[in-house]
Amino acid sequence: MIGLKPLKIWFICGSQHLYGPEALAQVEENARKVVAGLDGSGKLVLPVEYAGLAKTSDEVADLCRRASADPECGGVILWMHTFSPAKMWIRGLSQLTKPVLHLHTQFFAELPWDSIDMDYMNLHQAAHGDREAGFMQTRLRLGRKVVVGHWSDEEVQARIDSWMRAARAWDDWQGARFCRFGDNMRDVAVTEGDKVGAEMAFGFAVDGWGVGDLVARMSEFSEGEVAALAAEYDELYEVVPALGPGGERRASLLDAARQELGIRAFLEAGGYKGFTHTFQDLHGLNQLPGLAPQRLMGMGYGFAGEGDWKTPALLRAMKVMGEGLSGACSFMEDYTYDLVPGAERVLGAHMLEICPTIASGKPRLEIHPLGIGGKADPVRMVFNAVKGPAVNASLVDLGNRFRLVANAVTAIDHPDLPKLPVARAVWSCAPDFKTAARAWILAGGAHHTAYSYDVTREMLDDFATIAGIELAYIGAGTTIDRFRQDLRMNEVYWHIAGGFRA
Repeated sequence: MIGLKPLKIWFICGSQHLYGPEALAQVEENARKVVAGLDGSGKLVLPVEYAGLAKTSDEVADLCRRASADPECGGVILWMHTFSPAKMWIRGLSQLTKPVLHLHTQFFAELPWDSIDMDYMNLHQAAHGDREAGFMQTRLRLGRKVVVGHWSDEEVQARIDSWMRAARAWDDWQGARFCRFGDNMRDVAVTEGDKVGAEMAFGFAVDGWGVGDLVARMSEFSEGEVAALAAEYDELYEVVPALGPGGERRASLLDAARQELGIRAFLEAGGYKGFTHTFQDLHGLNQLPGLAPQRLMGMGYGFAGEGDWKTPALLRAMKVMGEGLSGACSFMEDYTYDLVPGAERVLGAHMLEICPTIASGKPRLEIHPLGIGGKADPVRMVFNAVKGPAVNASLVDLGNRFRLVANAVTAIDHPDLPKLPVARAVWSCAPDFKTAARAWILAGGAHHTAYSYDVTREMLDDFATIAGIELAYIGAGTTIDRFRQDLRMNEVYWHIAGGFRA
């Protein structure tokens, strides 16, 4: 994936000098074995590195400062092997800027019932050492994930992996930049937002550029370079004859290839991780970019249409969370409904730009009129999405804070769509269509979303915890009465938690 840097997770073990050097040597040896076990499990997306044994306030503070300053540290796992008085953690944790996972585990899974003595009890004290640590973390209002169970347990490792994926996506946002060609689609509300507030909350910046700057970059590529990319399309996709070599619409495919080359070069030069444009600002472009955004999303860039800059950022984060899994993740829009009672389903699509990572089978390159934008017919990939469980998520700006809204969905079979020349997915919603749509609208969820077959509720919850934002999740157990009451309570909590700076 483009722009994804290597990261590692620090593992810090807590103890104190009360137990003497022999016991502390055993504690450190055990901690190193836990790290080796986690790192060698093959279940974790990021490597785990033993960072040290913290026995004093100064040692804790030093480790936390170094973790915060290390650009390759994506987060910190904390474990109290013995009792580690929590006051000595205050200074360090107050300075720590990296995501935290508190692992409540023990070195041995089973107690040696026939030989257990006080030496064993004193050495293996996570049962109350981690509770002491948990109190202080809560007193400090430290947003963190707590995972409980033996470190060799596959369920424990899966929960650590979920957090790692969220932590990596969070790190990827820090200092990230997203490109906005033109402005927002006129009169549309939800795609607007506070870009200053977003940079304060999330660490990424949004830069505006004129479409003319993009057109100038497109003009730098030779006809040979454009033709070479079009030939690559011929190999990768099922190309309709009109767009193929010698076809009467081949020039349109060459225009699309030039768009991809220009946008990609523009993004690379600016260090951007995603972009947006709007069909209401296409000066100098022959067609609305369709194929280019599809291809670039497949490389890992975030994208959304109509000047929406929040969804490219969310899409990029969700692509990072799913890195190494199926990779199936796309910009999406709830476009229209099939409202047969008891069998309701959503047809998700967009005008042109759905990522081919979610395609079932080989995409087909087609060209059709668009009807908006006032430009030539655009080229696009047409395909059906793979079937199976997925999540649809939206990041919205509520004025005083940001909210992440998500719905569990399942992509399902559907009739052929011979006259709909766009990429598409059809899904059912959890817990049911009426509850899901009603809850989404009550939560203020947008019509633009990031749609993933890899990202789970737990990953989104971990990500929201790290980001310090609200997650409004709609799933199997959602009821409108409870969901609406949660939204009301969240208005109070998140307004207070945000402080006056918001």
